[in-house]
Amino acid sequence: MTCEACEYKIQHVFSQISSVKSVIAKHSDNSVTIETDKNINQETILEVLKPHSKYGLITASTTQTQTNQYYPLFLIAGFITLVSFLTAFHARIYAYEHFELRMFLHNFMTGFFLVFSFFKLLDVKAFAESFQMYDLLAARLPVYGKIYPFIELGLGLLCLIHFQPNYVYWADIVIMTFGALGVIQSVLDKRKIRCACLGTVFNLPMSTITIIENSLMVLIGGWLLVY
Repeated sequence: MTCEACEYKIQHVFSQISSVKSVIAKHSDNSVTIETDKNINQETILEVLKPHSKYGLITASTTQTQTNQYYPLFLIAGFITLVSFLTAFHARIYAYEHFELRMFLHNFMTGFFLVFSFFKLLDVKAFAESFQMYDLLAARLPVYGKIYPFIELGLGLLCLIHFQPNYVYWADIVIMTFGALGVIQSVLDKRKIRCACLGTVFNLPMSTITIIENSLMVLIGGWLLVY
């Protein structure tokens, strides 16, 4: 799907299936959410799409798909962790007794906000559309989704210059707690939606990994406040 006209077309096509109650199509991430009275098999979907050769159904092995989809997230997290570790030694003396856990966690938070905000800022509008599908605050206040990437960027810059770090840690806890609650609700409802943690550049599915990501940032913020 390339535009809103495609969304309306897909919604019309799928609504012709007798058991379908509602259809939500999103061209920003090529996703279609269908609410039905009963399960619809792949053959039925392919049948209704047959007269419309422009559209198709993308299928893949679940295990292989999830592995490929999460690879960018693991790679980015690995880079942030490595850089945070290498910059967490006092006076750059790489010995166990000179390693500072607090500095490591602070640097990790800095890298997290700066890098993750970068991917969101590549397409703020598309990010906001995906974000409001599961974030509790963005769902009720759409403008929050549009300013969220700038909030993350601001927190990352404040971490970088060590300006009022305790306020940054509190902001991290509040923001990530809201995010975690929304993700948990989506996972429990078994909603097949896109995770917007890396913007819309990568197609990451919502899952327990997203819950761990948000929860980890809450724990890091809490630890930095206490210790």
